Amino acid sequence: MSQEPRRCSLWLFLFLSHGVASYRASDSRQDLHPLLQKMAEEIIDGSYLNALLDLIQFQSSHVWTADLSHRVLAYLNSRHVAFTIPSLQAAMANHLEQRLYQPQKLLEDLRATDTLQFHTAMKCLLEDKKDRLELDDIVIDLGEIRKQALQSPGVNRSLFLITLERCFQVLNPLECVEILGRVLRGSSGRFLQPDITERLPRELPEDAFKNLSALFKDLYDQTSAHAQRAVYCWMTGVLKTSSNVTDDSVSWVSAENLWILGRYMVHLSFEEIMRISPIEIGLFISYDNATKQLDTVYDVTPELAQAFLERISSSNFDMRNTSTIHRLGLLVCFYDDLELLDAAVAQVLLHQMIRCSHLRGFQAGVQKLKAELLEIATENQTLNETLGSLSDAVVGLTHSQLESLSPEAVHGAISTLNQVSGWARSQIIILSAKYLAHQKVLSFYNVSQMGVLLAGVGTQAFHAMDRRDLMQLLRSATALHVSDLLPAQQHGVLSKVMEAEDTASGIVEIQGPFFKEVSLFDLWREPGFNSTVLKEKEIRRGQALFLFELLSKMTRRPEELLSAGQLLKGVTCPHIDAMSADSFLAHFQYFENNFSLLSPYQVNCLAWKYWEVSRSSMPLFLLAALPARYLASIPASRCVPFLISLGKSQLDSLVLDSHKKNSILKKVQQCLSHTIADEYAVDILGNLLCHLPAAVIHRGLSPRAWATALRGLRDCLDLSPQQKAAVRLRLLEQHGLPQNWTAETVKDLGSFLVLFSGDELSSVATKFPDILQQTASEMAGTLPPKEFLQAVFESVRNSSVENPSSDPSPGCHGIVAPSFDDIVKLAEANACWAPEDLLCLEEDTFVRSVELLGAVRSFSLAQLRKLKEKAVQVWDVPSYWREYHIVSLGRIALALNESELEQLDLSSIDTVASLSQQTEWTPGQAKSILQGFLEDSGYSVQDLKSFHLVGLGAMLCAMNITEISLIKILEFRVVVARIGTLLCSPQVLAEFKRKAEVVFGEPTDWSRFVLQELGTIAAGLTKEELRMLDKDLMPYFQPSAIKCLPDEIFKELSAEQIASLGPENAAAVTPAQRRQLSMVQLQSLQRALDGAKTRSWLDAPPSASPARTPSSLSPPGAWVSGGLGLGYPLLVLMPKLVW
Repeated sequence: MSQEPRRCSLWLFLFLSHGVASYRASDSRQDLHPLLQKMAEEIIDGSYLNALLDLIQFQSSHVWTADLSHRVLAYLNSRHVAFTIPSLQAAMANHLEQRLYQPQKLLEDLRATDTLQFHTAMKCLLEDKKDRLELDDIVIDLGEIRKQALQSPGVNRSLFLITLERCFQVLNPLECVEILGRVLRGSSGRFLQPDITERLPRELPEDAFKNLSALFKDLYDQTSAHAQRAVYCWMTGVLKTSSNVTDDSVSWVSAENLWILGRYMVHLSFEEIMRISPIEIGLFISYDNATKQLDTVYDVTPELAQAFLERISSSNFDMRNTSTIHRLGLLVCFYDDLELLDAAVAQVLLHQMIRCSHLRGFQAGVQKLKAELLEIATENQTLNETLGSLSDAVVGLTHSQLESLSPEAVHGAISTLNQVSGWARSQIIILSAKYLAHQKVLSFYNVSQMGVLLAGVGTQAFHAMDRRDLMQLLRSATALHVSDLLPAQQHGVLSKVMEAEDTASGIVEIQGPFFKEVSLFDLWREPGFNSTVLKEKEIRRGQALFLFELLSKMTRRPEELLSAGQLLKGVTCPHIDAMSADSFLAHFQYFENNFSLLSPYQVNCLAWKYWEVSRSSMPLFLLAALPARYLASIPASRCVPFLISLGKSQLDSLVLDSHKKNSILKKVQQCLSHTIADEYAVDILGNLLCHLPAAVIHRGLSPRAWATALRGLRDCLDLSPQQKAAVRLRLLEQHGLPQNWTAETVKDLGSFLVLFSGDELSSVATKFPDILQQTASEMAGTLPPKEFLQAVFESVRNSSVENPSSDPSPGCHGIVAPSFDDIVKLAEANACWAPEDLLCLEEDTFVRSVELLGAVRSFSLAQLRKLKEKAVQVWDVPSYWREYHIVSLGRIALALNESELEQLDLSSIDTVASLSQQTEWTPGQAKSILQGFLEDSGYSVQDLKSFHLVGLGAMLCAMNITEISLIKILEFRVVVARIGTLLCSPQVLAEFKRKAEVVFGEPTDWSRFVLQELGTIAAGLTKEELRMLDKDLMPYFQPSAIKCLPDEIFKELSAEQIASLGPENAAAVTPAQRRQLSMVQLQSLQRALDGAKTRSWLDAPPSASPARTPSSLSPPGAWVSGGLGLGYPLLVLMPKLVW
């Protein structure tokens, strides 16, 4: 037997087998140490956890000798319990595995431990320096045990509860606080429910209390509002007791207590703050760490902030002293002592207000204060003189103010301007033009100084730069900002970089997301690629498929490719199938650690491979990628591991077919016995919570489970209307009618507020307008229901100060126009303004808010038209508009009719690129923009460069067949992937397909990566061409291409081709396409949706024995590749065929 120590897992931890022991019962009891006798008795009783703890305790003070294993077995034999090492290992493995999956019983076991055992368990959690127990040739890996325990759903909950129950009676309080910290941080604070604070000790040593308070402060953002309130009450209860203050007129809030409260200081009442003594608040502000603390009070309200400012002022601190202002942290965002303020102090305040963007809400007030300070700071000086000292308040400057700046002023302030966040793109365009006007020549040095303003450099200007300067730019820190450029600008850079004969160094230097813009053609021209240079790059799937094929010819070490970042996107089913069983199992971790990079088809291939080579050890969540009937292979005893495994994955990316998903959810409910009894069941479900049927949410979640489930449900991005209705009913049952809700309830509901009707939300809008508006602001990027937006709108309007214009526009008498503050607060709820209200905007308000209004996605065409009319009123007719005017319009530009679009100056591709970001143009509008660019720029279609094509975007769909034929192949070939994202008409896609044939050859010669690269262009295939495609290529269509295939052409696919589509493409088939299919084709489509193996010999029933691939087919670790096949798929990329 090997003497090399073994590292044991959680359940295989005890003894190495020496065969069957030779038992000597006569003197076994006398020979065995009492602690080991106790351990043996616990083994007999089946208390294996207790036995493990005794073993750990014994080893901590004794030397383990080689004969002790035999002595323990001899003792067991003397008690008429016949164990062999293997049988003992099996019994213990089964018991401890069950405890891993039954954390409630683990909690009972820990409650039943004696003091010494419990002390040992807690010490193990503390991660002592001795992380491994070495018992002769046996190694118990306590670090691995701890890791598995803390990562197992429910186990860490049990550890948290038992720590609260027993730890403070057994261990040093400081150690208990450390254990609580480890468990709570591992759970993202979700165990901190309001009732938990009732179990916290009220009497703690000072250092332990401070450490526990610090832990709660660290978890503040992950704690619910109700739990925050409960923690605050516990902290203040301890602090009040320790302060020994008996006089009600004296505040218990000392400087040190404020420091201990940390972020919880915002829970002090206004009255309590006003009672803090000037001496104590003065001491607090004098602390070196006071500023750091005040920098984190993100949820402070204006009322409380001003109360703190007043108390600080009362402590004889000079509120206009620079040192004091630097100490105020986020309180400075509510500074209100502006009377007779001098310019220097205003500039200091503006500099400190950079942090105010971190505040939760109240941004309208912050912007208003910045505007007032900006006015003071520039009172006796020009903007040109003060530009560099205005901090991020410069974001509030209007177009006309920025236009008034001199190039010299912008150049002098560039070190400030290039770091400011929050610029609108139109502002960046103006400032960049000013800066470059001073520089005259665009060099590396010039652009390297621009920082965030780099996005304002024109596409044509990038293309005109010296290639060496651009290469230097890509190597510099400024390259980070290249990812912020529009695709047209990025291609302006790329086209210059790729101009040289030797493109190798250029491609290698391209970092991050920018690399995704490199064409297949340019990748093919670079022979010197290796996996190392790809690790930090973002790679689109077409690139990955090509590069994986290419590099798999150069290495026989799979780990080189599988560990190369996003290159993993390019692994194909043939690659996976070609791996030997040993190699696949050895390298599966690379797939497991990067599942988010894999397509559903790749996951399906992995699942089949695992089923083939080692189904007994197969990760259970992979069963969801196989046909639904394979779920029957999961016995009841494996239900909990199955739920845990599936709950850690994303079901939506594993299963795209609704029928199959329903089968999986039935299995989930069966495993749960159709009820979710407690919080432990919720822990086990994990992400599966988001897929629970509405009936389960409404009636199947016990009250005990609901509080934990609610937190998980809030993170679900796509609940169905039925699920949302069930959640709403549960919330009403839990909290009662909205008019009775507390501030904490409204905060905790968060995004669930959208589930309630306008009538239900009206009381919330009245009582808690700030919280409602803050919730709305946190939902940026989503489209909340109209009733929710209306409630937000009413809350803002009700709290606004109505100031009718002294000189209203015609037709605006009696209309209270939107103010800038209102527009900032409302965000998406600006969609609730009547069209007439928007037309009555004051000119200054429109100029300051046009970008905000242009970003509102819920505006109707009628509202957009009124805003367009306002733009014409303010800026004159469209023929006078500059690029920055057009860019600032956003969606408002959609209201321009064809004749107005023809008036625009569209000579710059950057202007057109900004318009092409909008996706709602009519064909007529798109044609006007296309023609406007061609006429204003003086280009003909055959003159268009690659970056022009990218900038035109969806406007290319407005080209006719003749125009498309004129596009140069040299330019088309490098932007194929971009054009392949467009949803053009079948006729246009067919013409682009003909163009693609010039680059990539006949469709019958296309490879996987070519088909993937083409995107929607592949939907231009004819019936005959589609029928001729190899079935193995079908999974490499993009789903968008499948949707774009005309119904009458899609039906020409054979049943075999349809069966080979893969789950993702099968799910993309439209209802109209389905209706054209025969019964045989529909059956094939269902097989593809279900994840059936296209090779029937592998699609065996669950009872089939595994057909393990012999290792001898390929050496361990070898990579077997089907070959790149450059002879036909990329031959047509060679210059002789495309020049």
